[in-house]
Amino acid sequence: MPGALSRRSALSFLGGAMAVAATGGGGWPAAAAERVSGPGAAPGPASGPASRVDTLIGRMTLEEKVSLLHGAKDPHSLGQAGYTPGVPRLGIPPLRLADGPAGVRVARRATALPAPVLLASAFDPALAREYGRAIGREGRALGQDVLLSPMVNLIRAPYAGRNFETFGEDPLLASELVAEEVRGIQGEGLIATVKHFALNNQEHERESIDVVVDERTMRETELPGFEAAVRAGAGAVMGAYNKVNGAFAGESEPLLTGVLREDWGFDGWVMTDWHAAHSTAAALGAGLDMEMPDSKYFGAALLRAVADGAVPEAEVDRAAGRVLTVMDRFGLLDGGAPPRPGRDPGAGARTALKVATAGGILLRNEHGTLPLTGPAARSIAVVGPAGSIPFVSGGGSAHVVPDHAASPLEAMRERAGKGARVEYALGEDVFGKKLPAAALSPATGLEERKVAAGKSWSHDGTLTVAEADEWTFVLHFSGPPAGRPKVLLDGEELFPFRPGLGEYFTGGFLSAAPDGLAVRRAAVALTAGKHRLKVTAKGGGEGLTFRLRRTTSATRAADVDKAVRAARAAHSVVLFAHEDATEGRDRTTIALPGHQNALIAAVTTANPRTTVVLNTSSCTSMPWLDRTGAVLQMYYPGQEGAAATTALLFGDANPSGRLTQSFPVSDDRHPMAKDPRRYPGVNGREEYSEGIRVGYRWYDAEDVRPLFPFGHGLSYTTFAYAGLRLRRRGSGLEAVFTVRNTGRRAGAEVAQVYVGPSPELPLDQAERALAGFRRVHLRPGEARQVTVRVAARTLSSWDTERQGWVLGTGRRTVEVGSSSRDPRLRGRIEVRHGGLGRSWPEAPSAVAEVSSAVAAFAEDGYASMARVQLMAHASIEASTKERRADRPFR
Repeated sequence: MPGALSRRSALSFLGGAMAVAATGGGGWPAAAAERVSGPGAAPGPASGPASRVDTLIGRMTLEEKVSLLHGAKDPHSLGQAGYTPGVPRLGIPPLRLADGPAGVRVARRATALPAPVLLASAFDPALAREYGRAIGREGRALGQDVLLSPMVNLIRAPYAGRNFETFGEDPLLASELVAEEVRGIQGEGLIATVKHFALNNQEHERESIDVVVDERTMRETELPGFEAAVRAGAGAVMGAYNKVNGAFAGESEPLLTGVLREDWGFDGWVMTDWHAAHSTAAALGAGLDMEMPDSKYFGAALLRAVADGAVPEAEVDRAAGRVLTVMDRFGLLDGGAPPRPGRDPGAGARTALKVATAGGILLRNEHGTLPLTGPAARSIAVVGPAGSIPFVSGGGSAHVVPDHAASPLEAMRERAGKGARVEYALGEDVFGKKLPAAALSPATGLEERKVAAGKSWSHDGTLTVAEADEWTFVLHFSGPPAGRPKVLLDGEELFPFRPGLGEYFTGGFLSAAPDGLAVRRAAVALTAGKHRLKVTAKGGGEGLTFRLRRTTSATRAADVDKAVRAARAAHSVVLFAHEDATEGRDRTTIALPGHQNALIAAVTTANPRTTVVLNTSSCTSMPWLDRTGAVLQMYYPGQEGAAATTALLFGDANPSGRLTQSFPVSDDRHPMAKDPRRYPGVNGREEYSEGIRVGYRWYDAEDVRPLFPFGHGLSYTTFAYAGLRLRRRGSGLEAVFTVRNTGRRAGAEVAQVYVGPSPELPLDQAERALAGFRRVHLRPGEARQVTVRVAARTLSSWDTERQGWVLGTGRRTVEVGSSSRDPRLRGRIEVRHGGLGRSWPEAPSAVAEVSSAVAAFAEDGYASMARVQLMAHASIEASTKERRADRPFR
């Protein structure tokens, strides 16, 4: 192997190889070779790309180097989120950076994939890679170079507005899925950006909240997903908005340099979240490389700082070199990048359908309510606005304009076929009804009002209310948010401009009317009598169309009455319930918004053969649960959601999704409840005092019954487990067991392996923690032996005194089952130091051994796995001790 790998590159390489082995990936030498040579690989030897980058840095002016470190305006914008101009005279191309948690967000149509939380529900790493490939291929086809995804922050607070964009509450599951998605994205030549580093677990005060967390909690819960993405070769990392233990995440040297680069060997670049920079010298010195989307701190201010001596030019070179190194890995500097493919909407749609179908979770199914067959499939009442309007995606940076999207009502009518009766009732009006002319004085219509370009229009009159009531005013308008009409009721602005970027985080289900007009809502308690209503509107440069509507107790009662009549007249009911989430805002409750609980209670009373389909972002309380026949969780299912939902309802596909988050019974029975210091924080400070007990671990520790546990999901068939055998594999273990399909339908089971605490480790530990899983497809009557490997790392805890991972030895309980609360098999096994040995070599010799092991592997194509693991652990421990000696994490 020409040249020599640096110690950091060796560690990165070994970590990637170990990650492949730990997750049970086959063909270790091939997988490791991909880590070295593929698009997601570490930089090559000094004689190749490294020297090319060094040469470029040497030829660039300071201004040119700085231009790579901040965003700029794209002269040929494709509607993407960010842009850097490159250096044309040196052949350095521009970079276009697009949002993409669930598809590529540009000003063009693209494949709207299901939300990542629905992908995660399939518990299928191979599907996560396919999902990544679909986004990667389409991103390049749409002219993008960098994808601002995936997001791997854990679901910690049930209220977090972006829970639908991530994978769940368990660090092992998130790690395995994010690694495969990164490999899929970058395998298509698109640079992946894992975000938000770190601890961005809520939207409330996200730009200022100070997350106070101990190192062990962080290492064992939030950071493993990021580490897995780095091991998979992620080219970029996006820093979080929030502070971590007093310092902004984008200025945290312990995070950006200590953990990310020195501990994990990350050699890509770190960018800010949008408008999340706060300094020049401090941020650059801490390890931040790029400011987005503009140049407030890393533009002229950085040039001045270098000129003044406040920032060494070497730090600019370092940051620019990191950006160029990744660009070179992806063939962007030497013309080695493959030609951009054409868009393939059909392929994207097939992946979207596959993911939505695999991720759908059947939470409840009493008395064979589902699948809809026979009379149940021939007489159906569809209820709810999300039944007639496709619910595609959440709002904010996850919103994608789909190629197409059918409504569930359309899909169900087509599936039911001729002669079937599929009726529809609105149930709850989310877009409002016309203001009655009799209530307005003067009786100027506020429905479909048009204001020509350059013109103004106003209404100043009286709104008369017959009796005290809650009115929800709904404003529909065309054009940008800043140009919407101003509506004053009794002198108060009904739709004030949202602060920060909140006004622009739109998308999702409720933010646009069926005809495309943007929508804002305001609920107001009105007294009986007269109220002054003043509306002013300006046509701007392109004209304005708007309408003002409302819902009241009377209109809501009428809608519910129609839904009840439809339910009584049908054999079966499919009621679509919704909750619309977006970046920039947290939920205030886990209850369904509006008056949907009352609607569901009324409909299920009228017809107990009601299936509730949930298009929600996260967990939901269900006070009506016992009245329902079935509950199907579909989250935000993407553009093929109607087809996937219909296939699951009618039994054309067998539900196989599993919950990646615990569903609490109510707002006062979850880890964040009753402690504002945990959420949403007090005086700008949020404490992760639950420690490692995130998600289901808290429910176990506190002996609290969730509504539905982590890992839960039903099927139209049944599965039996038998024959658990446990055996040691090095310092890890293997669980071998048999799963049999005991029903009459083909289906997929997600077998989950949980491991109990170590009796020899004097640290707080989870009662059970997910240690592995396997999705198994079985025909009726088919049985299959399943082997789930549990890595030593999974059996270890972070020891803050030793500054490293410590194996949890001793006799440990292993449970195998279909959820965290449904163990089918149980065994015990003695965990002890195996292939890794009880004592590791001293640091100096370990480092030398790592280099020789890597060189031998590169030349021979194989190496002793135990030996490589030994070297990696020893070197990592040495590196950690060396750094921690003078820079402890705070």
